Order: sequence, then structure tokens, then C-alpha cells
Amino acid sequence: MNSSAPPVGGPVFTGLGVLSAFGAGLAPLAAATAGTGTGDGTGAGFTEVTRFDVTRRGTRRAALLADPPPLAAAVLGAVADACAQSGLPSGAPLLLALHSDLRTREVAAEVSQVAVALGLAGVTRVYTGACVAAATAVADAAALVRSGRHPRVVVAAGHLVEPGVFAAFDAGRALARDGELRPFSTGRSGTLLGDAAAAVVVGRRTRPPGAAPPAGPAGRVGRSGDAHHVCRPRPDGAGVVRAVRSALDRAGVAPAEVGYVNANGTGSPMSDLAEARALREVFGGGPAGPPVSSSKSVHGHALEASALLELAVTIGALQSGRLPVNAGWLGPDPEVELDLVLPGPRADARPRYALSLNSAFGGANTALLVAAA
Repeated sequence: MNSSAPPVGGPVFTGLGVLSAFGAGLAPLAAATAGTGTGDGTGAGFTEVTRFDVTRRGTRRAALLADPPPLAAAVLGAVADACAQSGLPSGAPLLLALHSDLRTREVAAEVSQVAVALGLAGVTRVYTGACVAAATAVADAAALVRSGRHPRVVVAAGHLVEPGVFAAFDAGRALARDGELRPFSTGRSGTLLGDAAAAVVVGRRTRPPGAAPPAGPAGRVGRSGDAHHVCRPRPDGAGVVRAVRSALDRAGVAPAEVGYVNANGTGSPMSDLAEARALREVFGGGPAGPPVSSSKSVHGHALEASALLELAVTIGALQSGRLPVNAGWLGPDPEVELDLVLPGPRADARPRYALSLNSAFGGANTALLVAAA
């Protein structure tokens, strides 16, 4: 095991574009998730839903853009920002993660058409694999670059909160009844949805000595499947353990070298507990393990776009040293036993490595390991 950076020629993130409930760009999102975006010290962006009728819903809050563009336009804006940062990657394929519904084909076609006009190769794959869709796309992009098939690949994802999905999650009692997303906390009762569009450019590490660093090196990815239940996680978190260990082993990184974990942390009583057990299995509990938080507690759950949004948050934390807070905290759950990043003063951290974790219905798990530039 060693803590060396990925070798020259390996994949790096050379561009990043993001749109969240806090607006366009990484800066407002990073400020909010670090607890500096609002006066209450939590940064949470949840408000009453007004873009559609929620009077009959048990939950009425989400993290929303005040005036959202159409979904395709939101995704393309993030793509344009990411490409501008990296230099327009002419001919690069675009891997796109979207929620699967009657409009998926239409949105993908619109994104592809404009992407070709921008000089990209258009949308070559669409990922609809629930909450690990975007992470799966990032893993495939890194593999395409690492294999030499493409010098650069663009990954994009988008989700805007709409009435149908909101109603389905509410009817399934997956949304927090008290209107707060409280990962790993006592009293947690579910998740809250959020708007997001994000894009990254994954390319080869070719910068000359002394040049500006990329947005963040694209590390190794671990994936696993629980095959346990259609929507419930395996209680012992074994699938998450396999995904995390796979990412660390591929990178040659020891657990003790990981300085922050952006957990999946949806606020679900069962899934948070299973994930906490997995993290304790890999890293040890309490102060023995790395600082942990779920940035969903601030920006909401963006479903198929969540992994890319949370990757952006994790890259921002590596750049700034300000760890995202675990908002919505009411008190400790004695079964969790993690070193949670709670609202309030905490010394700046400079983690060398960070993990961004995601899990989905059906038992899919992903772990994205990112190294500081």
C-alpha cells in the first residue's frame, strides 16, 4: 500500500460543471455543504415545494432551484462548463445518467444533438441504474480512458424534482415526514429529493511539471451487488464493504489513508445503519475511522444524478479542506458509532484521499476513490 498519486497517463478530472439548489458552479455548493451557506450553520437548502401541488403529500419539502431550466438545458449547461474548464474535448463521447421515465429518450436525444454541435461525439450511452447510475458512468469513463480507447470522456447527469417521482417516493414512505434529512442521526425518518445537474471530463494525466493541477484525479472505483432485496439493504452492509475494499485495493491505498467519506446516507433508518456497519468493518468505529458525512443532508437526493453531484462535493472538499457537514443532526444513534462531521467549528482538514459512496434499490453499491490534486 502506498499514498502516491495516480501515475502519469492515468485518468484525472480535467473539468467540472455543476448546478444545484444553490445555483450554478461548485463554489455555492461547496459553501453550503461546508455549513457556511446559511446563517444556521447547516447550509441545508430544503424549502417548501411550490412548483407542483403537494397539499396531499406527507412531505412537502425538497432542495429546489428557484427557476429551473428544462432538464436537457440544465445538463448541457453543466457539460459546457466542464468542457470549458478542460478545453473543448473534440470528439469525446458523452455518457449520460438520467431517471428512467417516458421522457428519457427525448431528453437524451436533445442533449446529444446539442453536444454534437459543441464538438462532442454525442451521447453514446444512457445510464438509468437508479442511484448508482452516474457513478457507474464515471467508472466506465475511467476505464475507457485507462484502456486508451478515448483520450477524454464526458460524464453528465441530471435530475429535477417532478410530481410523479415525488408522489411515488412519498407514497412509499421513503421521504422524511418531518421535512428534514437526518443521516445517521437518532430520529431519522427518510430522505428528501433535490435538483441537480453535473458533468465531469475524465482525461489522461498529462499535465507538465508546474502546470495548474486538474480538478481532481480520478481514482479507482469499486462496485458490488447485494442480491438481497428489491429495496432493502443487506443489514450487515457486506456489499458496501466489498465495493469500498475493491476501490482501495485497486488504488493500492490503505484504509488509514482515507481522510474523508461522503457516505450514501439517505436518512433511512435501515440503510444508514447498514452503511455505518460497513464503514466500521472497513475503517473501525468512532474516532478510529475517517470523518464521515452525507452531503445529501444539505443538497437533497438527486437520484440518478446523486453520485455525480456528491462527487463534485467531494472534489470540492479535497480542494478546500472544508469537510461537508452532516446536517439535520438531533443526537447520536448508539448503533452508528462514526466520526460524523457535525455542524459547528471543526479544524480544516487536508485529506489525501476521499471516498464517495452510493447505493441503489436492488442492492447495487459503488465507491469512488478520489485523490487530492
